[in-house]
Amino acid sequence: MTAQQNILVLNLGSSSLKFAVIQPQSGHVALSGLAERLGNDARFEYKFDDQKHDIELANGAVHKDAISTLISTLEQNNLLTTLAGVGHRVVHGGETFSESMLITQENIEKLDQLNHLAPLHNPVNMEGIHSISELLPQIHQVAVFDTAFHQTMEDKAYLYALPYELYEQHAIRRYGFHGTSYRYVSQKAAQQLGISQSDSQFLIAHLGNGCSACAVKNGESVDTSMGLTPLEGLPMGTRSGDLDPGLSEYLNQQLDMTQDDIMTLYNKQSGLLGVSGISNDMRTIQQHAEKGDRRANLAIELFAYKIARYLGALATNLERIDALVFTGGIGENDALTRSLILEQMTIFGFKLDGERNQQNGDESGRITSDDSTLAMVVATNEEMMIAQDTQSIIAQLQDEGA
Repeated sequence: MTAQQNILVLNLGSSSLKFAVIQPQSGHVALSGLAERLGNDARFEYKFDDQKHDIELANGAVHKDAISTLISTLEQNNLLTTLAGVGHRVVHGGETFSESMLITQENIEKLDQLNHLAPLHNPVNMEGIHSISELLPQIHQVAVFDTAFHQTMEDKAYLYALPYELYEQHAIRRYGFHGTSYRYVSQKAAQQLGISQSDSQFLIAHLGNGCSACAVKNGESVDTSMGLTPLEGLPMGTRSGDLDPGLSEYLNQQLDMTQDDIMTLYNKQSGLLGVSGISNDMRTIQQHAEKGDRRANLAIELFAYKIARYLGALATNLERIDALVFTGGIGENDALTRSLILEQMTIFGFKLDGERNQQNGDESGRITSDDSTLAMVVATNEEMMIAQDTQSIIAQLQDEGA
């Protein structure tokens, strides 16, 4: 692979396609964009040479249509021939994949066997892989898994206190997610602090519409908040996070809710949206809180409290805290949420610097005072991590003469 070649990074959601053309060494993003509302009144927009463009998609256009439009767009902008490969975000790799891997027919068959672990995500991710195989059959593809980083967790951390046979026979265990983000952020934090990743200990809070936390020791995940599915752990934009398992039976018996009703409640009607009754967007909730809305204030306080509590529990996996790192849309940009979390973690020696926090850590990333345990902001870049993994695997393949 020459230094000039780019990687196309794809991230397929249930009704969306995020994409970016990235040069892995320099980090230059040649083109990026989003197709959303796929299956309905779909729209396709991208940015190239600092210019934004919109392309009209047919009503009801699906993922394959969006990928076809993307390929045409790359061709028109003379980028298609610069591609060395395509990197896919794949949500769940189960225990089968502990690292990123080249997509082959054998690996596709293994991936298909994991769909039951992430029925809302993996089948959609596979659509992207199949579409590229059909539309660009000669190009190498790589899968990068959200779960892979957490495969270093010990069994005491990943097992549920259920009959062991459920794990042995059905792989029921905690897997964790946001792993690509944690891998990038832990590397970046170590670089910024001038310490070796192999001798580093971080608490990391990835806070966006999806939220999780992770203890990373010497570059490896030792525990994380999400579990078998992304529903476990912290409250999120629309997800509840941890609940009493007995609640499902109660909702069924007392409110006559079906299993589908209950899962919709937990996944799409809870979290910040459910508590505030306003929105899943923290910015909107804070605007209402400033006007005295009681439930908006409650949502903000509950969110920060639950995160601080989880981070405190995860800290028991570490011998020291080199830094508490905030990342993700809320983690990187929301000074209020960060301050509320740190106010509840003074036992760990955190002392907020209000000015640094308001500046989102500015250049150094630091948001605490100089005599404090370090808390910092590090912007995540999962697309860059996917591009670098894809480049590395394809380069290795070429070195082997495949």
